[in-house]
Amino acid sequence: MSEPRGTPNPEWGTFGLMVLCYLLWGAVLFRLADLSVAFAIPMAGFLVAFHASLTHEVLHGHPFRRQWLNETLMALPLNLCIPYNRFRDLHLAHHRDANLTDPYDDPESNYLDPATWSQMPRVLKVLYRFNNTLLGRILIGPAIGQAVFFVDEGRAALRGDREVWRAWMQHLPGAALVLWLVSLSPMPVWAYLISAYLGLSLLKIRTFLEHRAHEKARGRTVIVEDRGVLAFLFLNNNLHVVHHMNPKAAWYQLPALYRDGRSRYQTSNEAYVYRSYGDVFRRYFLRAKDPVPHPLWPKG
Repeated sequence: MSEPRGTPNPEWGTFGLMVLCYLLWGAVLFRLADLSVAFAIPMAGFLVAFHASLTHEVLHGHPFRRQWLNETLMALPLNLCIPYNRFRDLHLAHHRDANLTDPYDDPESNYLDPATWSQMPRVLKVLYRFNNTLLGRILIGPAIGQAVFFVDEGRAALRGDREVWRAWMQHLPGAALVLWLVSLSPMPVWAYLISAYLGLSLLKIRTFLEHRAHEKARGRTVIVEDRGVLAFLFLNNNLHVVHHMNPKAAWYQLPALYRDGRSRYQTSNEAYVYRSYGDVFRRYFLRAKDPVPHPLWPKG
């Protein structure tokens, strides 16, 4: 879809959030950690997740028209683990809606090929089943996700994929800079590593049921009608089908787009809707929503 009417450029509100995110991150490291490391850890984790949400805005072309400027603003990898260029390329590939949930062609799919699943060792099956509860996704989801990501990146690098090499060569100095800044602060490096993991855990709440297996591509993307802290943390990406149908819309435009077309969006995604993240927690905190192997994938 085209860019929504009335989209300002530059988007100074989004730019202001970026500046605020970095200022708060510095305040947590150099001031709050001096008072209480225990309190600084979750606050830094929240900011790591918020930085990731802002990075998502950047790869979709916000807040400025010059993309090199947008990417420079988000160049500091607060989560340490994911090169921006790889996140950008994989996420934009994920926006090919016809491939959503495909175990191979959707880089963000949480489903496995049933043939792969059938050959997994029992201990891995236990871990993956736990990972399909919301509690598991929060506790071990980042570890599983990063392990799979690193293996895939390593294989691509060994094949000579220049984009992968370039992304990591750009990422590593930034990650080293983050750790150097942490080392200068009252916050111990081990505490910041916990914060980085916590930030990834918070993001797993959003991605837990973001997409489902469905015969129709338009029925695969969720709406979570939440307007609380998590909706702000995720920059309204909980209205996920609205984002997929309007990928150029800025984060602050999504609620109005949804409000004005609520029935249309719910019809489009086959009523894949939750009232809030509280509803999601009540239903799936200790219970798996989906099977690990893709339920519509050929058994092979």
